[in-house]
Amino acid sequence: MKDKNKSPLSKVILYISLILVGVFLGSWAVLSRTVPSSVQSLVPLPIENVAFVNDSTIVKAPKFDPNYNFIAEAVIRTGPAVVRINSSRTVTNDGTPDVFSDPMFRQFFGDEAPRRMPRSREERGTGSGFIINKAGDIITNAHVVEGANQVTVILKDGRKLEGKVLGQDSLTDIAVVKVSDSNLPVVTLGTSQNLQPGEWAIAIGNPLGLDNTVTAGIISALGRNSNEIGVDKRVKFIQTDAAINPGNSGGPLLNQRGEVIGVNTAIIQGAQGLGFSIPIETAQRIATQIIAQGSVKRAYLGIQMVTLDANVRKEINSDPNAGMNVTEDQGVLVTRVVPNSPAATAGIRAGDVIIKIDNTSIASADLVQQFVETKAVGDRLQVEIKRNGQGMTIAVKAGDFPAQVQG
Repeated sequence: MKDKNKSPLSKVILYISLILVGVFLGSWAVLSRTVPSSVQSLVPLPIENVAFVNDSTIVKAPKFDPNYNFIAEAVIRTGPAVVRINSSRTVTNDGTPDVFSDPMFRQFFGDEAPRRMPRSREERGTGSGFIINKAGDIITNAHVVEGANQVTVILKDGRKLEGKVLGQDSLTDIAVVKVSDSNLPVVTLGTSQNLQPGEWAIAIGNPLGLDNTVTAGIISALGRNSNEIGVDKRVKFIQTDAAINPGNSGGPLLNQRGEVIGVNTAIIQGAQGLGFSIPIETAQRIATQIIAQGSVKRAYLGIQMVTLDANVRKEINSDPNAGMNVTEDQGVLVTRVVPNSPAATAGIRAGDVIIKIDNTSIASADLVQQFVETKAVGDRLQVEIKRNGQGMTIAVKAGDFPAQVQG
């Protein structure tokens, strides 16, 4: 029979054994959680060496560049095709002082007023533009070259070329200038159709004579009409807070990829943080006609109209001089039909309410104008109207916008 009482030495040995076991287990646990030094020394694979497999095609992911700047990249891509346009024109007057034209003066001295020789002076202006093709066609603003006797185009590389104004359209403020030379840089045209407020916008031009100036901002708003910004143009403007100053007129507005989405125009004097650009689709449509035929033929119906709502209906019906009774709350009311116009020939009358054009619902007078702007002279439009509450469809053949109306 063993002694139940162990000696003190045996207890000491037992305690020491337990401590050693604990130390061993603890060390093993710590070491098992420690990453070996050989693993720590491994460097992550560069991103360009990582390949993604899509079926049988292997595509390398692009290398990340911390110094990449999309604005600088857009300018490098498009900047060489942005030009400065210097224009000059001769203005002549008869040289007679205003006092000699005063009725009081003529009452006493008759028409024998002294006259001076006609005097002429040269007016100079500057603006911007961009080359759209290798043939040397340049889009700019109409007001940049209006009445110009001489046009000089200066490229970023220093070339100075004589420019010829092919044509201009005052209603959209678009003009085309042509130059002839080899190895001309060209821009890449984008689209404004899918723009959203908040997207980046980049403007390049020559504001105040400072060549090759770049400003950046965002798209602030879309579809600004002429009434909202106080101009008489048939354009739905892009609004941006990228700085657009005198001299920027005619230069490109770019997206973050360096594609042209608009034509800058400085039209509000003293505006702070407000710039406006003509959508590139409008500029292309007008430029195409100017290049082909030297002028713009614009579809024309010959009606005056107003957008209907309950308040407009009530106001018209309460006016004894209105000469019509309106029963609709929606659509576009024809208030006047120009005599001998396409609308008059087709049978449209004042008081008709336009509901649809070519099966497209029409909710505002602006939409009618925009729709007609997309049509060519001679196109037939199916205009659905309501007359005295009765629906009918009238075919209207678009005519050519009269020159005297275009101003």
